[in-house]
Amino acid sequence: MNRTTIMLPEELKRQAQEQAMAAGISFGELVRRSLTATVSTPPPERREDPLFADSGIFLGEAPSDISQEHDQYLYEEAQADG
Repeated sequence: MNRTTIMLPEELKRQAQEQAMAAGISFGELVRRSLTATVSTPPPERREDPLFADSGIFLGEAPSDISQEHDQYLYEEAQADG
């Protein structure tokens, strides 16, 4: 086995130590089991987000400040339409 040093938030380490003690195993064994379970589980299949699949949404130029000024752009468009 290899010795490894990791940085953990104090609360996470405390919770893990309590869980290890309750299970009657060492902190190191809890970490090994947790890592084994994590790396043994295949990652979920990545699915394409249907929003980004619709290329019609993303056609043309967009203002660079649209995330901050979206209301202004939407209401100006609505007023111009009618």
